[in-house]
Amino acid sequence: MSIATTVKLPPHLKKRIAPLAKAAGKSAHAWMVDTIASQVEREELRQSFVAEALESVAAVAEGAPVYDADEVFAYARAKVAGRKAKRPTPIKRAR
Repeated sequence: MSIATTVKLPPHLKKRIAPLAKAAGKSAHAWMVDTIASQVEREELRQSFVAEALESVAAVAEGAPVYDADEVFAYARAKVAGRKAKRPTPIKRAR
C-alpha cells in the first residue's frame, strides 16, 4: 500500500529528473520512488557499517585481538590461490 505525499521540487531539479527518468524507461514519479528507496537502503547500510565499526573500536579497546594487515592479506592471497597458509597470529599489545 502506498501513502501519498507531496514533494516540492525546484524547477531546475525537476528538469534534471525528467531526462533521467525517460532514459530509465520510467515515469518521473516511478524514477523518484526508486531513487528514494535506493538512497534509504544506502543510508541504512552506511549507518550499519558505522555502528559495526564503533562496536569494533570498543571491542579492541576492551582487549579483542588485532592482526597485522600484511599477514592477513598474505593469508587471504594464499588461500585464494589454493595454497596452504599459516593463520595470522594476534599482535601482542602493551596494556
